[in-house]
Amino acid sequence: MLHSQLRSFHAAASEGSFTSAAAAIHVSQPTVSTQIKALEEYYGVILFHRVGRNVQLSDCGRALFRISQKIFKQEEEARDLLRSYGGILTGDLRVGAVGPYHATGILALFNQKYPGIHLTVTQGNSVEMVDLLTNYSIDVAVLAHTEDNPAIYAHPFSRHPVVVFVNTAHPFANRSKIKLAELQNQRFVHREVGSTTRLAFEAALKEEGITVNSIMEMGSREAVWLAVERGIGVGVVSDIEFNPHPNLRAITISDAAIYTTAHITCLIDRVDSTIIKTFFEIAESIPLGNRGSSSSPINPAI
Repeated sequence: MLHSQLRSFHAAASEGSFTSAAAAIHVSQPTVSTQIKALEEYYGVILFHRVGRNVQLSDCGRALFRISQKIFKQEEEARDLLRSYGGILTGDLRVGAVGPYHATGILALFNQKYPGIHLTVTQGNSVEMVDLLTNYSIDVAVLAHTEDNPAIYAHPFSRHPVVVFVNTAHPFANRSKIKLAELQNQRFVHREVGSTTRLAFEAALKEEGITVNSIMEMGSREAVWLAVERGIGVGVVSDIEFNPHPNLRAITISDAAIYTTAHITCLIDRVDSTIIKTFFEIAESIPLGNRGSSSSPINPAI
C-alpha cells in the first residue's frame, strides 16, 4: 500500500495538481486524493497546501519529494538493468548540456547505437545543469565547468580555448591575435552569471589586473552574437562555439591560456546505472581528435 500512496504523492508533487497526477499515472483523481489523504492521516502530517485546483508542497512534502525522486528513479534504473540483461536496451535518458556544441557528437553516436532509448536534452549554463542533476531532473550532463561537489562524478571530456569576437566594423576586426591588456576598457557583452566562459575570462582579467567595461549581460549565446554583430560591444566564447559569420570575427588571445573544459557528469550514487554507464562508454569511444583540442580520455570503469 505504501508504494502506491508514494506513487500518487510523487505524481502530485511532480505535476502540481491531483488531476494532472491522476492522468500521469493512469488512475482516477479520487484515487490520488484518497491515497495522499491516507498517507497524511496515518503519519499525522500535511504534505500539501491546497491552493484552488492546484497544490503546493509543505515543508514535510518537499522533504518527502526529494526522497521519492530517488525511489522512483532507482525503480526506473532497476527496469533498465533487467532489460539490459535480457538484451533489450530501451528507456529514457535525460541529458543536460551547456550547449549543442559539446554534446551533439555524443548524442548522435548514442542514438545511432541505441535507437530504442529516447533522448531528451535540456540546455542551460553549468550552474543550472548541476541543480537539475542534484534534483534528479536530468540523468547526465555535459558541462563546461564543475565545482568540487561530493555528490557529483565528473570527468574531463574536451578542452577548448576562449576567444573574443567583434563585428567587422570594430578596430580589432582585421586582427587574428590580441594581447589581453589590449582589452582594457573595451565594451563587453557578457553571458549571464554562471556562464563558464565568462567565469574563465573574468578570472584571467582579474589575475592580470585588467578592467573591461561590462555594458550588457545576455541570457543566451545567440543574444550575445546579435549584440556584437550590431556593434554594441565585444563578445567572449570558447572556440568550439564560434560559428563563422560574415559580420563577425573571432580573435585569439595570444598571451593568456584561457580554456573551458567540458566534463561528462552524473550523480555519484548513479554511476552504476546501466543507461548512464552506456552514455559514458559512447563518449569514451569518440576519438580524442573529434572532441576538441587537448582532450583527455574518459574512464569507462565508473
